[in-house]
Amino acid sequence: MKLYCLSGHPTLPCNVLKFKSTTIMLDCGLDTTSVLNFLPLPLVHSRIVLYLFIYCELKECAGRVFVDSQPEFCLPERELLDLSTIDVILISNYHCMMALPYITEHTGFTGTVYATEPTLQIGRLLMEELVNFMERVPKAQSATCWKNKEIQRMLPGPLKDAVEVWTWKRCYSMQEVNSALSKVQLVGYSQKVELFGAVQISPLSSGYSLGSSNWIIQSHHEKVSYVSGSSLLTTHPQPMDQSSLKNSDVLILTGLTQMPTANPDGMLGEFCSNLAMTIRAGGNVLVPCYSSGVIYDLLECLYQFIESANLGTTPFYFISPVANSSLEFSQIFAEWLCHNKQTKVYLPEPPFPHAELIQTNKLKHYPSIHGDFSSEFRQPCVVFTGHPSLRFGDVVHFMELWGKSSLNTIIFTEPDFSYLDALAPYQPLAMKCVYCPIDTRLNFHQVSKLLKEVQPLHVVCPEQYTQPPLSQSHRSDLMLELQPPPMPYRRCSVLNLPFRRRYERVYILPELANSLVPSEIKPGTSVATVSAVLHSKDNKHTLQVLPKPPPAPPTKKRKRVIEEPPVVLAPKPLLSGAVPLEAFLATLQKHGISEVKVEETADGHILHLQAEDTLIQLEEDGTHIVCDNNEPLRTTLRDLVLRFLQKL
Repeated sequence: MKLYCLSGHPTLPCNVLKFKSTTIMLDCGLDTTSVLNFLPLPLVHSRIVLYLFIYCELKECAGRVFVDSQPEFCLPERELLDLSTIDVILISNYHCMMALPYITEHTGFTGTVYATEPTLQIGRLLMEELVNFMERVPKAQSATCWKNKEIQRMLPGPLKDAVEVWTWKRCYSMQEVNSALSKVQLVGYSQKVELFGAVQISPLSSGYSLGSSNWIIQSHHEKVSYVSGSSLLTTHPQPMDQSSLKNSDVLILTGLTQMPTANPDGMLGEFCSNLAMTIRAGGNVLVPCYSSGVIYDLLECLYQFIESANLGTTPFYFISPVANSSLEFSQIFAEWLCHNKQTKVYLPEPPFPHAELIQTNKLKHYPSIHGDFSSEFRQPCVVFTGHPSLRFGDVVHFMELWGKSSLNTIIFTEPDFSYLDALAPYQPLAMKCVYCPIDTRLNFHQVSKLLKEVQPLHVVCPEQYTQPPLSQSHRSDLMLELQPPPMPYRRCSVLNLPFRRRYERVYILPELANSLVPSEIKPGTSVATVSAVLHSKDNKHTLQVLPKPPPAPPTKKRKRVIEEPPVVLAPKPLLSGAVPLEAFLATLQKHGISEVKVEETADGHILHLQAEDTLIQLEEDGTHIVCDNNEPLRTTLRDLVLRFLQKL
């Protein structure tokens, strides 16, 4: 069993597991942090930022160099193995499927993708939003010269330190998105799907987002658990299924929190208080966010906070090409929600309170800043919009609109991007910046407790989890400390997972079973010999009755000699049991062999019959009699040994 690591980002994983003749890709996350090296795509061209041309492809802004081109993404590694050999792709959540079109449409992939329905539908929305952001502000030029190793080496950081830049690609098209998602087969929690008769896969609730899953991959005798993006906190998704992870031979662990020291509840409180302070001071609040996920919890928190903070007249705007669909989907996936929200559906009430915010016109959603929004927009207000990287989307317009006023505040809630790097091309910036990263995924304390409960034999994880962060090297609590130590991996590494297949299930036909004659070798244990044909198809093995030889065809010619049928020799009996040393020595003495020297070995004992110049090796799995030119003695000793063994 082998594991190939194709991504260096621990929360946007892409791994390939080879297990029992099947090749399974575990997630295909897209590393979007590469876009921080590019200039923003403004919806309205302005002169807010002055640029200095460098190499015609690079521009300096606020003392930092950026690539002036359409933003590109760091793809999973595609040279480590032939991706056309992948049989299935398992998706754990909608954030971990953003590289799917690159895999399914450009590698010769012919397999099947498995995901839950919310993962598919919300993943489609996120891809559609990304494509829309890119296509509505196209850039004619494509920067490639800067990727030359000699040029990149001379550039200032962080461009100088960017890795795998030649693998970076522009965004896919909607045609590629639709083609990739047509290969998705929907599954439900705990549903068992058989792959080629070799292994069985089953998704479990991971508690992180709508439809997010951990995966069980098992054969009859081996079990692998894939834990990616899980949460034990009580939020809107179904709670995490922990019990099904028990008795795993290998547990592959990815997608832990990126903010292990930030408490999500504390961050929510800080978010609300900073929002209220800004609105009361007459400023606007900008919240760069994804169109699904944490925004549902933010809106629910604000629903409870608005009246107590006297913000009832403040307009809240959610701007995204898929805003309407995202808000509607969150209300219709009732069976994927936690119990409290499920019960609301049967009252009937909307499970999320943002439905009431929309009905009372406190929350309005728009596909873009153009059209209805421009006529209905009023300040001070709160705007939720994308993209969290601040490199494309409607957020770029608001950064240019509000960035010069210290009354305004930008609140970062998504943990995927460094807020300092995101703000770099907008400097100098007068608006206040608040960092409240809300990451509900497992922290190191929670995952250590979880692993103690489920007790896998081996744990495999990104190498980042086996050492504390560079900025907090003294914090040993911000790493995994397990016994035995976890097996770490990094991008482009190949691991031989530390367990071997020992057993295989074989079925036996009833007519063959009827012909067996069991022999009891000890109380409660019987053994039978079997001669059969092993038939293997689709990784299922069956013992079948030996075929009878076909009758000889009649012949008209007279034969001089009548041919006799071939003699079928009876199989030799199998021997089982052990030869007890003391009893055997007593038997030898009864038969006149008294001069015996016993030598103990690692595998058993050696008996030296000195007068007869003969050796008898008594071992756990066999007995050897070494006797030169004395066949009668050898036969006698053989018969004495056989007295202690059982014939089958």
